[in-house]
Amino acid sequence: MFTVWFTGLPASGKSTIAKRVEEALRRRGLDVENLDADEVRRNLHPKLGFSKEERGENNRRIAYLAKLLNKHDVVVIVAAVSPFEEHRRMARRIVEEAGRFFLVWVNCPVEVCKARDPKGLYERAERGEIPDFTGVSHPYEPPQRYELRLDTAKDDPRTCTEQVLAGLERAGLLQPAEAGTGREREGVALTPEEEEAIRERLRQLGYLD
Repeated sequence: MFTVWFTGLPASGKSTIAKRVEEALRRRGLDVENLDADEVRRNLHPKLGFSKEERGENNRRIAYLAKLLNKHDVVVIVAAVSPFEEHRRMARRIVEEAGRFFLVWVNCPVEVCKARDPKGLYERAERGEIPDFTGVSHPYEPPQRYELRLDTAKDDPRTCTEQVLAGLERAGLLQPAEAGTGREREGVALTPEEEEAIRERLRQLGYLD
């Protein structure tokens, strides 16, 4: 089993791509849990701050949850800024006690992230309303070790999702889509109604009794 961990600046596209990858893996019949770092923080430990130490603790807790889920044959998707190399290494060590760790660096220039800024967080951080904000008053250390790099200033979410799936296939973590037949090759399973319609048509043509 494995964990796909997306790291990158705020507004780089981590959560968007993570959600698309989650949906694609579910269509392939896998049990998947999406541990978005902001949601985990908000729901499990809202009093945790954003200092380097507290960010590390948040990463540690998410990695531990991912390890437990991997241990029970659940694929885990994580979208977390996780700006420090030592914390990403720690997360890798924890997860690899039960599964494989696949780090995806969602690379995007900070200028592009600021231009997107869907929640207005960069503007608030530059006004001093949000302390310790990565990309403004807090550093981001580019990964020294990663399994895949995405360039979201150049490639759209669909392309990036395809790159992640292809990377998982190359790593031997995911069966190639070509292993299926018909619509399964595209990662889309037939509904029971569609299957019955096909059977009925085959009966009409005399191929089934």
